[in-house]
Amino acid sequence: MSLEGKNVVLGVTGGIAAYKACELCSRFRKSGAQVYVIMTKNACEFVAPLTFETLSNHPVVTDTFKRPDTWEVEHVALAKRADLFVIAPATANIMAKMACGIADDMLSTTVLATRAPVLIAPAMNTGMWENIATRENAETLKRRGVHFIGPEGGFLACGDNGAGRMSEAKDIFEAAEKILSAAQDLAGLRLLVTAGPTQEKLDPVRYITNRSSGKMGYAIAEAAAARGAQVTLVTGPTNLAIPAGVQGVKILSTQDLYDEMMNRYEEQDIIIQAAAPADFTPDQVADQKIKKQGDGNLIISLKQTPDVAAAVGKKKKPGQTLVGFAAETNDVLENAQGKLVKKNLDMIVANDVTAPGAGFDVDTNIVTFVTAEGMETLPCMQKRQVADELLNRVLNLRK
Repeated sequence: MSLEGKNVVLGVTGGIAAYKACELCSRFRKSGAQVYVIMTKNACEFVAPLTFETLSNHPVVTDTFKRPDTWEVEHVALAKRADLFVIAPATANIMAKMACGIADDMLSTTVLATRAPVLIAPAMNTGMWENIATRENAETLKRRGVHFIGPEGGFLACGDNGAGRMSEAKDIFEAAEKILSAAQDLAGLRLLVTAGPTQEKLDPVRYITNRSSGKMGYAIAEAAAARGAQVTLVTGPTNLAIPAGVQGVKILSTQDLYDEMMNRYEEQDIIIQAAAPADFTPDQVADQKIKKQGDGNLIISLKQTPDVAAAVGKKKKPGQTLVGFAAETNDVLENAQGKLVKKNLDMIVANDVTAPGAGFDVDTNIVTFVTAEGMETLPCMQKRQVADELLNRVLNLRK
């Protein structure tokens, strides 16, 4: 695609992979984007600023206190100008500064001031990348919505063989292009997504749950936010970070989920229920840890939990679009069709969780979209791709 009219600020830090940033800069320029390069002092030891000035056709910024040719606060001007902020290579040092909000040079100051999406391509020694401080900084930045690509594994300049090699310029460019080209066709719509499992307490240390990772629901929330929706993510316990631009609401039990949905459904335009709430909960919760009773068996009495999707369906308002999920192990399409009617849904997404590539805690899915008009099965694809395909069909339903 053409990036004509887009402004990319490219930050280059001090690593041997800085030479790859030259190709990246060239790719942005050839696509039509305007590229403004900021180099750290250490980056200038690897690649001369003149190289980037020639490739970008703009002066390279290296000094916070250099007087600009025009009267403007340069780091603020660049921060506001950016449609996308890319840092490649991103050293452990710049990641630590970003995580802590440190602004002590032109690059760290400008990225702190920008409101544009930020994409970083880490590059460092394997030991540095695997160090707990770097890993925690990376997780902090991801939680704040910073996009990551890489690092890759392989032979490093230091002689190590492992994770830490910067992604190739082609791959970084494609990731940047994807961020810049995100459609805003959900702008102005309020969308609620549910995700993850629930936990039904048995005693102070045990609970009943399921194998849902939450990845599908989180992918939908991320995709919807990227397309301009005002997104609320009601999520059970997962190991995932709330996507950028998404309001996260954490719950534990199916009753918690029911309560949140009853409080929030009315203000939503689109509700997509991808969570896997438990269908049953212990009839009684023990005050103390349940001990073994000799050689006898333990019998636990269970009662049904609220049917959250059905409850929302009963209260469906004109103009709302409701989507459910049916994770099945048998009679997948028949069960999905029954739920579509019973829960008053506009569409249900059915999948066989026993199928390779479509089970729990994987990054791919194989789904069938079921509506009153018919069915459509997609091939195995990444859950983020499934999310966008789902949102495309939701928009068609609303036309």
